[in-house]
Amino acid sequence: MSVINTAGMEKLFDFAGLPVPEPMQRSLAAVFAAQSKGWNSHLSAGFYWVKIGLFAGFLSQLEDPPEDLDELTAAVLKRWRARHIGTNTGRGLLLAIRTLLRHDTRLTSGPAAEELARRVPAPTPGKQSYEDAERERVRLAAQRQFRAAVLRIAENTLLLERWRTGALVEGSREWKLGRVLDHLACTGDVPRTILPSGQANVTNTGLLGGTNRLQTWGRLFLTRMEITSLAVLLTDRFAWNLSVYDRMPAPTSAPSAGETASVTYQVQIDKRRSGRDGSGWRLSTENITDSGADSPGRLITQALGATAVARSLAARLAPGTDLLMVSRTARPALPGHQDTNRPAQLGPLSFGVSGGDAREWARIHKLGGSPFQRTRRTTVTREGRPMQHAQGTHESVYVLPDLRVQRVSRDVFEAGATEALHQATAVVFGGRITAEPDPDHEETATADCADDTTSPWPAPGGGCGADFLLCLGCRNAHVHPGHHPRLAHLHQQLQGLRSALDDRIWRERWNSHLLRLEDLRDKVGPAAWNAALDRVDNNDRTLVHLLVKGELAS
Repeated sequence: MSVINTAGMEKLFDFAGLPVPEPMQRSLAAVFAAQSKGWNSHLSAGFYWVKIGLFAGFLSQLEDPPEDLDELTAAVLKRWRARHIGTNTGRGLLLAIRTLLRHDTRLTSGPAAEELARRVPAPTPGKQSYEDAERERVRLAAQRQFRAAVLRIAENTLLLERWRTGALVEGSREWKLGRVLDHLACTGDVPRTILPSGQANVTNTGLLGGTNRLQTWGRLFLTRMEITSLAVLLTDRFAWNLSVYDRMPAPTSAPSAGETASVTYQVQIDKRRSGRDGSGWRLSTENITDSGADSPGRLITQALGATAVARSLAARLAPGTDLLMVSRTARPALPGHQDTNRPAQLGPLSFGVSGGDAREWARIHKLGGSPFQRTRRTTVTREGRPMQHAQGTHESVYVLPDLRVQRVSRDVFEAGATEALHQATAVVFGGRITAEPDPDHEETATADCADDTTSPWPAPGGGCGADFLLCLGCRNAHVHPGHHPRLAHLHQQLQGLRSALDDRIWRERWNSHLLRLEDLRDKVGPAAWNAALDRVDNNDRTLVHLLVKGELAS
């Protein structure tokens, strides 16, 4: 069967070559086709194709291989699970095959279906975000390489423009170099002389100063490693996926509102993941402003300048082409288009950044592997918000498993716990529980006060300025059994208010008072507290009514 991607390219998948009986081949092709309805990328097709090959290989090694999917038994699926459940890669394989097999109606019920439905733990992310020093090392490596390229291309582009406008003295060294640059911009290469042996040598080696790529075609074009450096910087800044760069259109721009020195770019982002609507390909536009050297949009401005000549050449070679991430490659195009998920090479021009480019860049800069996943993870966790993914994915895949986030969060958790402790301490009963009243104490609506001159809430003119409900939080408050009926009744009334009021209003006005009463109840004892409700009199009810309405002032 074949899968056609968004670029209109077709890729064939030959199920007849799987090492299983023909009925099984047909059934596997059917579930593959059912799953492919939401695909727009050969990446997804290739992902599932590899998994099907591994599953077919497992079935072929059984003592009695099943002829078709309806002969799959729970015992066979248990063996399949046991073989793969112990590793990240294996769990991913189990999840993919389960997704496919569920498209077959013969596996929707019965023992095999029950085994297939067993929970498979999600693979834990194998990549961690960079520590600060690691991230800085990667960023500086990319910055140095790309900045050198920007300066080189800007210098030569300016010389080319001066030649084209006739601003150079004809016959001068600069004029001759400008003529070579014009040839380079139009063809993608400097002039070359064909020797009798058929070998093509650079014609103007003395004028150019050498024959390496930076002295010849690199004067106007980024190399594959330089475009990779740009992609690393963009990922560090915006957390874009590596695959985004393959087909990213050149950003459009317009002056920022009310600004003359700023420019805002509209950058179109393609996300190659199935959306909930089944469309499979989600496009989004990000507005990015260049307002100065340290602004996010400055990198977009530099990228447009460094690729301007290459984009112009691409548009001449294939009208309508306007992709941002274009570089000049020294490798000749291979027969046929090898990677159907990426744009084909156009003459000497290459688009996007491949996984091979990323690995080679990491090798040159002595890194442990491709920097893109870890850089993206670092940016997402640094920003603390979803970037090209859902909130659930942000929390479960990026935040919770990340060791750096866990370590940094300890201080946050500690501060939160300390704050919670302070809040809890602030809403407990702050006075004393006594067995009987003291005649020297002054009676209030909720307790007896031992000394209103040392109140935590002093009044401007002296004495206590607290609401009577705050008495229960004061160290001078004394509560004896005569107060219990009124306070137990007040506790009931506040609970009733909870269901009648908006949550925000309830929390702001009444929550702390209820918590103090509940703390007092626990200290008095639930039995004595509940028994006190039977002793509530009309005076208690009147006072509580006035307290709740806020009509009692201290």
